[in-house]
Amino acid sequence: MPSKQRSGFWDEMRKSVLLIPSLVVLLCFFVVPIILTIYYSFTNMALSGSNAKNFHFVGLENYVRMLTDPTMLVSIKNTIVFLIGSLAGQTILGFLIAYFMKQKSRTFRSIVGPCFLAGWVMPEIVVSLCFMAFLKENGTLNVILGLFGVRVISWLYEYPMLSVVIANIWHGMAFSMLNFQSALDNVSGELEEAARVDGATRFQVLTRIIVPCIKDSIATNIMLNTLSTLGVYGLIYAMTGGGPGNKTMTLSIYMYNQGLKGMQLGFGTAIGMMILAVGAVCSIVYTILLRNKEE
Repeated sequence: MPSKQRSGFWDEMRKSVLLIPSLVVLLCFFVVPIILTIYYSFTNMALSGSNAKNFHFVGLENYVRMLTDPTMLVSIKNTIVFLIGSLAGQTILGFLIAYFMKQKSRTFRSIVGPCFLAGWVMPEIVVSLCFMAFLKENGTLNVILGLFGVRVISWLYEYPMLSVVIANIWHGMAFSMLNFQSALDNVSGELEEAARVDGATRFQVLTRIIVPCIKDSIATNIMLNTLSTLGVYGLIYAMTGGGPGNKTMTLSIYMYNQGLKGMQLGFGTAIGMMILAVGAVCSIVYTILLRNKEE
């Protein structure tokens, strides 16, 4: 073997050796847990009792039970409603805040921006407690509405899904704002100015220039928010516990109730796989829609 080829071979070997620690970490903390999760979803594994140690393979039993359970169907519907409402609110409000802040001075942005970020960095349990106080019968919202003659409303009982959606929008819109701020800062000001010189209105500049320029950021933001919203658990559980009845029973709450409270880890893991499937389908749909728009 020529000396140059031999030297190149050993260089590649050294690079491969340096990758081994990363591959081991990836294998231990990503690949193996995924394989075990898929396997456990096909078992009758339990948190206590005889099935805690001596669980066995039950095939599709967990999935058949899951898809024939009326509560599961309600959970899927509630998850879709919660997902669509949260995505619409976080995306629209996050974009509008970022858009209007773009027109402001650096000083204004440095003051107002951290105020929105403060809500995002709050733990879900803190956000839920704040909104429970805000929405209760003698809370701030009813006091404000009472000034206009509106009756006292028990928001968490009469409109539980709306309540948790609003709380989640408030909690997550700062993330969308950050994404859109970065994207809007990269939109050429000369392009906007040229459109205005040609007689375009502010709305036309927004819809025909700015939005198309940041469509990739919008798609990425929606995809990330979809995955994070599907995993929202603490906020809903603290505010409503999935109730009243099953009105706010999402897949994450249903998984907790069955897997941990019900101590049926195999069945709970199967529900977790359903959440993963919903996220994967949404990601594929977003990717296809974005690709079609580009073509």
